[in-house]
Amino acid sequence: MNKGMPSNKPIPGKERLYQKLDRKTAGAVFRRLSGYVLRHAPLFLAALALTLLSNQLALMGPMYSGEAIDAIAAEGGVQLSTVWENVWKMLICYVVSAILSYGLAVLMIHLSQRIVYTMRRQLFEKLNTLPVTYFDTTPAGDLISRISYDIDTVNSSLSHDLVQVMTSLYTVVGSLFFMWKISKPMILIFCITVPASILFTRYRSKKVRPLFRERSRRIGELNGFAEEMLSGSRTIAAYGREEEICRRFAQRNQESMEAYYRAEYHGAALGPSVNFINNLSISLVTVFGGILYMYSQNGRFAEGALFFITLGGVAQFVQYSRKFAGPINEFANILHEFQSAFSAAERVFRVIDEAPEPPDIPDPLPLHSVRGKVDFENVSFGYTPEKRILHEVSVTAEEGKTIAIVGPTGAGKTTVINLLMRFYDADEGKILIDGKEITSCRREDLRRAFAMVLQETWLFRGTVYENIVYGRENATPDEVRAAARAARIDSYIESLPQGYDTVITDDGVNISKGQRQLITIARAFLSNAPMLILDEATSNVDSRTEIKIREAMDELMRGRTCFVIAHRLSTIQGADLILVIQNGKITEQGNHDALMAKGGFYSTLYLSQFQ
Repeated sequence: MNKGMPSNKPIPGKERLYQKLDRKTAGAVFRRLSGYVLRHAPLFLAALALTLLSNQLALMGPMYSGEAIDAIAAEGGVQLSTVWENVWKMLICYVVSAILSYGLAVLMIHLSQRIVYTMRRQLFEKLNTLPVTYFDTTPAGDLISRISYDIDTVNSSLSHDLVQVMTSLYTVVGSLFFMWKISKPMILIFCITVPASILFTRYRSKKVRPLFRERSRRIGELNGFAEEMLSGSRTIAAYGREEEICRRFAQRNQESMEAYYRAEYHGAALGPSVNFINNLSISLVTVFGGILYMYSQNGRFAEGALFFITLGGVAQFVQYSRKFAGPINEFANILHEFQSAFSAAERVFRVIDEAPEPPDIPDPLPLHSVRGKVDFENVSFGYTPEKRILHEVSVTAEEGKTIAIVGPTGAGKTTVINLLMRFYDADEGKILIDGKEITSCRREDLRRAFAMVLQETWLFRGTVYENIVYGRENATPDEVRAAARAARIDSYIESLPQGYDTVITDDGVNISKGQRQLITIARAFLSNAPMLILDEATSNVDSRTEIKIREAMDELMRGRTCFVIAHRLSTIQGADLILVIQNGKITEQGNHDALMAKGGFYSTLYLSQFQ
């Protein structure tokens, strides 16, 4: 696949929807994350029970503290028995609450890990259902960033911030209940400070949310650039472009850092601002409580009256007011973490919401025992509506014949293969295999009918045997060795320390490029597919090895319909049919001798390679 290939028609994804519903995005993301939590309802309910019990015990502590203070200031002297009884109750409540909080944290870690596992699995599975179009237009590094960084960000919020929010909600409600019992007039102070905190938090959240979305995007771009440059490190070194690449990386790194700083700076500013409002409310509570206590002591307010309060009551109310204000401040502090998590989750959900490869038609035609006759009937196609690549291409490839496709770069050679494999669908015209239109067959059946050897080799981390047998998983060891012999790679494999059990590192970087190509050729030979696609399959081997491979390929290609894309015309002289594509049209076709005799573009191109 050409890396620089323009995208096909836009996939009906959710990008516009997310932008259009920006104000509702956070709510939508929250609901979707809640759906993941509810899938593990037993764990969540257990966490909720621990939260309620732990916070209830923590809320009972100030009550016993106030009663102990009243026992100290009681008329007739200190009531030590009452003081110690309340002190022990207070200690027991706090200790048990701490133990339950620890259990809650451990439980939430387990819950968040299960949710993250599900999200990461769904994301990776979705990537395997997306059309080639998506990968042509999305950097691999950006996708890796979503799988790793973005999901890890969600994990951090679920395992820590969610616990804090659950705790805060119960603490706020419980504290308000106890304060209402202690002194109703003193609650009026919070009628001013709490709305101020809420309004300010809501205002800052709207400003901060886009900054965290920008931060995630910049980090994805940075990862994509790094992945692209690292994969081309040899080319960069060969052309001495290290300084230029470092300059470009530094620029992207600077943009990422600035986006990160802006998000964190404006997010972090929220906490101290709300903390100031809460501290102000506690100061007012202390002053107002002191005034009410003095009037109560002077007899201005009778016991049981609305404004009457004891010293222990003031102490209780101050402690509950701190518990009441504390969660509001904590929530403001973690709000920017939620903004980061929501932005990360949004990027993950955007991929999950992408439209998959269009499904096969209902009741598709079977494509078994393929003979290999292929017909292109007036096929036209463009990766974008405004630019056509192929124009009314018509050609017939007889079964068992070799069809070579040549032409200048960008003429549409690889596009023909993309349409044949249904990586893209033609805009106009039909492609038929054995008389059946490929759009009426299952993609799986169609692609199993082909074996492909591309110019860009792909090997995965595993043994040599596993990489070859990837072409047909039920192949026997003898068949694998036979395919390796046919590809002229068997002697090299047997010379390795562990032979076929030798482990190839990621993308086969521990073996030469030519050897990687030979292994992929052996994989294609093993597949036993009735049709074969070769895209410059011998471009990475020397001339001597190429001759040996051509001999083996001539034997193994016999009886198969083969499509060969080649720039080295010496490799296709024996092709049954050579198609010359220029500007998306077939300008010449015939065998080597006929085209040379014609003296057209093919003849000129061939002679230019040997003069």
